[in-house]
Amino acid sequence: MQNNKGVKIVLIAISVLFVFFLLVLPLISVIVNSLKKGFSFYLESVSTEYVTSALVVTLIATIITVVVNTFFGLVASWAVTKFTFKGKQVLATLIDIPFSISPVIAGLSYIMMFGRLGWANPIIEGINQALGTDIKIVFAVPGVVLATIFVTFPFVSRELIPVLNAQGTDEEEAAALMGAGGFTIFRRITLPHIKWALLYGIILCTARALGEFGAVNALSKTRGKTFTLPLEIDALYLSGSADSITASFAVSSILVIIAVVILILKNILEYRAKQVKGE
Repeated sequence: MQNNKGVKIVLIAISVLFVFFLLVLPLISVIVNSLKKGFSFYLESVSTEYVTSALVVTLIATIITVVVNTFFGLVASWAVTKFTFKGKQVLATLIDIPFSISPVIAGLSYIMMFGRLGWANPIIEGINQALGTDIKIVFAVPGVVLATIFVTFPFVSRELIPVLNAQGTDEEEAAALMGAGGFTIFRRITLPHIKWALLYGIILCTARALGEFGAVNALSKTRGKTFTLPLEIDALYLSGSADSITASFAVSSILVIIAVVILILKNILEYRAKQVKGE
């Protein structure tokens, strides 16, 4: 028993040290360096035109991404867990593609699809000529949104599928036999069982969307127009001057603060979900 206690203490100590030195300490250093030149410089750094534009683009991409992937996650997870059809396993496998492909490759694939040499470019040009519009995908906000959707594609569905599998189909089948419609079954039976997993998936999707760099970098070109916060941070840091480096830490602190808020929400949801299970 004493040996087990010793092993427990060692494992806890190793875990705490790893978390502190690899996660907590770097984040603290970001906050400290962001205030290196004083609070007035910090406010000036996070309120420039470039940073404001990057924040707006980041929020637009994140909001659209969360809405799209939440809808897709609900539809795909319900289809995979509640119905039997040909290609079901293929669909379940394809959902995981963003986990195994580099985000940069995802960005390049969209360039090859919607860029000047892409097969979809003539279609877009035809629409622009017919409607008098100026639709652009690559090196524009729509490309940033598509890239963000791609990398966050599986998060909601992967939280819902295990819960729906554990729930089974007995309750839904009973409700259907009693004459309940599909939407009523989902709203009254399915949704109450998956609401915490759904919210958890949305939080994970949001966190990933806010911090995406690789895929967005491939599809974003103009600073002040299509840059997101991670790209703006990179641009500031690569500028090389002492002021711009400090400014990059200041802008980074915005993402750190958002990440902490998301982490708090995540823990609240986990705690609430455990309470509900215990009732």
